[in-house]
Amino acid sequence: MDRGTVGSAQSGRLLVEVRQEGSSAVVTPAGELDHHTADLLREPLEDCLAKGKSRLVVDCTRLEFCDSTGLNVLLGARLKAEAAGGGVHLAGMLPVVARVFEITGADAVFTVHDTLDEALAEESGG
Repeated sequence: MDRGTVGSAQSGRLLVEVRQEGSSAVVTPAGELDHHTADLLREPLEDCLAKGKSRLVVDCTRLEFCDSTGLNVLLGARLKAEAAGGGVHLAGMLPVVARVFEITGADAVFTVHDTLDEALAEESGG
C-alpha cells in the first residue's frame, strides 16, 4: 500500500520499490543485494535513467547486505546518471552496508546522506 510506488520487483531475498519524489526517483532495495539479486536493482535503476530520471536516491535503510556485485550495480548507475547530468545519492545506510563502502573507498564517489529526508532536501537546495 505504498502510495506513489511506481514499480517493484522481488525475489526471495530482495524487494525493490521505486517511486517519484519531486524530481528524484527514490529506489528502495530491501533485503540482500548480491550476485543473485543484483539484476533486481540494476533493472529499475536503468529504467529510471531510460525515462530521463537522472537524480536517483537509493534509500538504503532496509538494505541488510551488499557485496561487490551490488556495489558494482550502484557504481554503474552512478556513471550513467552523472553522464546524464544527475547522480546517485545514497541514504540511510546500515553500518554493515556502510562498511563495504568504506572499505572499498566507494563512499568517496557517492553523495551519502544520513537520512532519506536529507537526500531529498538537498534536491531543492542543490
